[in-house]
Amino acid sequence: MINFTKHRRIYFIFSGILILASIVCLVVFGLNPGIDFTGGSILEIEYKGERPSNQEITEQLSEFDLGTVYIQPTGEKGVILRMKHIDESVHQEIIQSFGQVEVEGLEVQGVELVGISSVEERRFESIGPVIGQELKEKTKIVVALVLLSIVIYIALAFRKIQKPLKSWHYGIISVLALFHDILIPLGIFAVLGRIYNVEITIPVITALLAVLGYSVNNTVVVFDRIRENLLKRGGLFEDVVDMSLNQTLTRQINTSLTTLFVVAAIFFFGGETLKYFALALILGIAAGTYSSIFLAGSLLVLWFRWRERRAG
Repeated sequence: MINFTKHRRIYFIFSGILILASIVCLVVFGLNPGIDFTGGSILEIEYKGERPSNQEITEQLSEFDLGTVYIQPTGEKGVILRMKHIDESVHQEIIQSFGQVEVEGLEVQGVELVGISSVEERRFESIGPVIGQELKEKTKIVVALVLLSIVIYIALAFRKIQKPLKSWHYGIISVLALFHDILIPLGIFAVLGRIYNVEITIPVITALLAVLGYSVNNTVVVFDRIRENLLKRGGLFEDVVDMSLNQTLTRQINTSLTTLFVVAAIFFFGGETLKYFALALILGIAAGTYSSIFLAGSLLVLWFRWRERRAG
C-alpha cells in the first residue's frame, strides 16, 4: 500500500510553488479577455492562394479605422482577425476589400487587389461592449454559485460523518483543491496571453467550469471511500485516508487518462475554435487528478493534526 500522506510536505511545497507562480503571472501579465467580455468583432478567413504577411493584411485594413487589429494565422492559409466592434456594413466592406470572396458556397465579386488572393469567410462574430460587460458579471456570479453549491452538497452528502472531522470540513478542503485546479490553468493562460495573445473566451470559461465539476467528482470519490472506511472499519485517520486513496487510485487514473485522450484529440485535430477550450480542459484535468490523489487527503490529515494539537 502506498503511503500518500507521509510525503504531504513535498506535495504542499510543489503545489505552493505552482500556485505562487500562477498568482505572479496573473498579477504581472493579467488575463487577456476576448471579445466575449470586452466587446468587439472576430473575423476568420482562409485564403485560396498564398497567405499574405501580417504586415500586408494590416496595411490593407488601415483604410477602415479599426484601431488595433490582432492577426492570428491558423493552419497553412487561414487567419483570424480580432478588432473593435464593427457593424454589418463595415464587415461587408472588409470582406469585399479582400477580393473575390466565397461565403457559404456563394461567390461575391469584390474589389480585386494586386497580390491579394481570394478568400473564404469561415466565421464572423460581433459582440457589443454592453453585452461583453454583462457576460463578465454573469460569469463571476456563476463561478461563485458553483463553489457555494459544491460546499453545500458535500456538507449534506457527508453529514453522517462528525468524527474526526465534520462534514463541512470536507467541503472546505474540496474548494481549496478546486482553487489549486483553476489557478494553475489561469496562470498558464496568463503567460500564453502575454506571449501568443491567447484570449480568455466563453469556451475557455466553459472548460474551466467543466474542470470544477470534474475535479470535485474525483475528490468526492476519494472522500466517499474515506467515509465508508470510517463507518465500517474505523482505525487511525491517516491510515484510513491512505487506504482510501489506494482503493480509488486505479479508478481515478483510468478515468483521467481516457478523458485526456479524447480532449487531446480535440486539441490537435479539432481546429482553432476548440483548441484553447481543449487546452484548458487538459490543464485542469491534469491539475485536478493530481490534487485529488496527492492534495485532498493530505489536507484532511493536516487539518486533523491541527485540531488534535489545538485540542491537546
